[in-house]
Amino acid sequence: MTVKKISIQKVLPIFLTFIVMGFVDIVGVSTGYVQKDFNLSDSIAQLLPSMVFVWFFFFSIPVGILQDKIGKKKMMNIGILITLLGLILPFISYTFYMVLIAFMFIGIGNTIVQVAANPLLQEVTPKEKLASFLSLSQFIKAITSLLGPIIATFLAMKYGNWKLVFAVYTIVSILSVLWLSVTTIDENIKSETPATFKSSFGLLKDPFIVSIVIAIFLIVGADVGMNSNIQGFLMKLHGITIENASYGISIYFTALMISRFSGAILLNFLKPVNFLTATIVLAIIGILIFYLSPTVLIAYIGIFITGLGAGNLFPLVFSIAINKMPTRSNEISGLLIMAIVGGAVIPPIMGMISSSVGIFGSVLVLLFCFAYVLLIPILARKDKSSA
Repeated sequence: MTVKKISIQKVLPIFLTFIVMGFVDIVGVSTGYVQKDFNLSDSIAQLLPSMVFVWFFFFSIPVGILQDKIGKKKMMNIGILITLLGLILPFISYTFYMVLIAFMFIGIGNTIVQVAANPLLQEVTPKEKLASFLSLSQFIKAITSLLGPIIATFLAMKYGNWKLVFAVYTIVSILSVLWLSVTTIDENIKSETPATFKSSFGLLKDPFIVSIVIAIFLIVGADVGMNSNIQGFLMKLHGITIENASYGISIYFTALMISRFSGAILLNFLKPVNFLTATIVLAIIGILIFYLSPTVLIAYIGIFITGLGAGNLFPLVFSIAINKMPTRSNEISGLLIMAIVGGAVIPPIMGMISSSVGIFGSVLVLLFCFAYVLLIPILARKDKSSA
């Protein structure tokens, strides 16, 4: 059996695309600033993350099919260029509707980037190392997610313009598309048959794949819901300013970053299904500590623990699915990235419940999302090919 060698020259430009992928998480801190700038209600403000993530539902499968025809690297570059367009728009005109349009392009571009990224990384990574490399790539993405709120808050406080963070992202996007363009990557993992809508949705006949799709839907929904509500939760629970509350988002993404880096190491020794169980339980404990926190410090600790638990859920579930059917990776990637639409569905639900019954209802939604994912390790152990 031939062992695939790891080429750093090919891995590094792919890792940079995960930094671009992380740009979408700026929607969390952006929601707070846009809500403040335009005096929006909780339910209207949550349209912003919805505008980002709804496109995963409409574009993921078509992108996966097109990617099967034109290649993963070309698809990735298209996604980065569309993201770049979205980053520029707020500088042309800063209105609520223009921000919605900007995040629409960022969402579409990010959809394409996410459909292409994991299968492209699969091309340069040995199968037995895929879960570890996916966690490492998510760690790299988390660096962007961590720095985004810090940079935006710093620019808001120093220059009175949080939107300058988009200028930083624009430069990185340009570097990414140029580096990837000049890197030669042999795309040898092909579908058994050409991907189509029928073949993609045909995978949903497999109950295990259905459970994985639902899990991704809820994982991303909970992550975006947590990200976009941390500011509001902290301000309502502990009466702090939006600037101080914004640091709660950075604490969350610091924990995600530490979690994913640790996961990249630990997954060289642990089975993904066992690691998945432990991290879900940790996320649930963190949510409870956050909600029940008597002080801001305890709230920050709860946020940190939640991030530690949530950090590896997406790459773990994704790797379990791809390892089940490696030759169907384009179709599986399309289905799972489509499920990221959970990021558009869960936050508005949390916003409506919060407006009606308070924070407790939103917390229950988060707990339900994480609790469902506990089914995946059970099902994966029954399905030997994915464990």
